[in-house]
Amino acid sequence: MEEFSTRQNKVSRLIQKELATYFQKESRAFSSGKLISVTTVRITKDLGIARVYLSIFPSEGSESVLTNIEHATRAIRGELGRKIGKQVRVVPELEFFIDDSMDYIENIDNLLKPN
Repeated sequence: MEEFSTRQNKVSRLIQKELATYFQKESRAFSSGKLISVTTVRITKDLGIARVYLSIFPSEGSESVLTNIEHATRAIRGELGRKIGKQVRVVPELEFFIDDSMDYIENIDNLLKPN
């Protein structure tokens, strides 16, 4: 596990909060009837790239939702820049990934249940 600086942690929490608000308002644009939540944001040491992990519920069709989000990355980054531009020197590039840890946990639970 790599160590993160205080600055990295602050910026990643700020990005997570703003993107969570953004997806709460704009989720219909990317998916109909799906809940998109930002589970984690990991930012590089130079604060240039933010890797955003999304949980999409229900998970069926989450790949197409991710594709829609990736196509809108420039617009999302622009909106993020308007929100956090005063607090950071450079708005990081955004990379989106699906956080499937909830599916993994659910699968483990199902495997452990007695038949």
